[in-house]
Amino acid sequence: MNISSHYKLTHFIPWTRVKIYRMLLLSIVPTVLFYFFGLNWVAIPWVPVALLGTATAFISGFKNTQTYNRMWEARQIYGAIINSSRAFGIMVKDFVRTASTEEDKALHKEIIYRHFAWLTALRFQLRETKSWENIKTKSYNKEYLKYYKVPEWESNLEDELKPFLKENELQYILSTKNRATQIISDQSSVLRNLNESGKISDFYYANLVIQLKDLYDQQGKCERIKNFPYPRQFSSINIYFTNLFCILLPLGFIGEFSKLIEKFGENIVWLTIPFSIILGWVFLVLEQIGESTENPFEGNANDIPTNTNLQKHRNRLKRNAWRKRFTIRNSASK
Repeated sequence: MNISSHYKLTHFIPWTRVKIYRMLLLSIVPTVLFYFFGLNWVAIPWVPVALLGTATAFISGFKNTQTYNRMWEARQIYGAIINSSRAFGIMVKDFVRTASTEEDKALHKEIIYRHFAWLTALRFQLRETKSWENIKTKSYNKEYLKYYKVPEWESNLEDELKPFLKENELQYILSTKNRATQIISDQSSVLRNLNESGKISDFYYANLVIQLKDLYDQQGKCERIKNFPYPRQFSSINIYFTNLFCILLPLGFIGEFSKLIEKFGENIVWLTIPFSIILGWVFLVLEQIGESTENPFEGNANDIPTNTNLQKHRNRLKRNAWRKRFTIRNSASK
């Protein structure tokens, strides 16, 4: 996720340059027809253009508000997952107790690592590409990927799960369709067995199950946003209105500037091009920003970060493994 103070123009202009090219073409053609070929009919009154622009502004504002709400809801859900995960870790550490300290540590590690596996499987599921998502279909989004990486597209789920699950459990999880759901199901079975063996009291077991239910709920909320797009009818009408407004915008400017020809000369009409580009770019960029916010888990630069804490944990595992090998080698050399 982009956490800088703002987007630099060196990033923002290339990301939206297709819109600039479009407005350049849409403004040059009618201006040339009016100036060189005397086609005065291309000049239209400004009033209908202004009315359409007002309607387009309302629709764009509505879309951007709703897509931002989708993103903010996704951020709240994933924040709840982080909080529940911390609570689950504390509860496992304090509630799972045996007669042996070493056995306690082994059980804690197994349960916590299975939870890491759930988080890993969930983030991979949330990064799967849907037909309505734009990250891999729009040229400007694919081009912008050079500025950042999506970890889930740079690795595969099996390699990411190996540090957290035993081989037989890993192969079973990979054979299922909804891996995250199955991992929580396995976690519940393990906790039930620990309760039946007396390693978790009934009261503590009930609290841990409630915590698993909460994680299930948060996963379902993530899947609801991931699997249900911003309504296509609202998205479509915003595209149609914005493009229609941008087509009529130069014609309205020609109509206005043609009224000033007697005072400033015929060359005043060429101001249609820069004014149309600037105003049309604003509306087209508003539509593009709303589009890029529609799907907060698809992998855009501003989407919900799903792997930050897990990546830190994996780096810590690698450092600990390296230190362990280094210690063994030093001991052997002595």
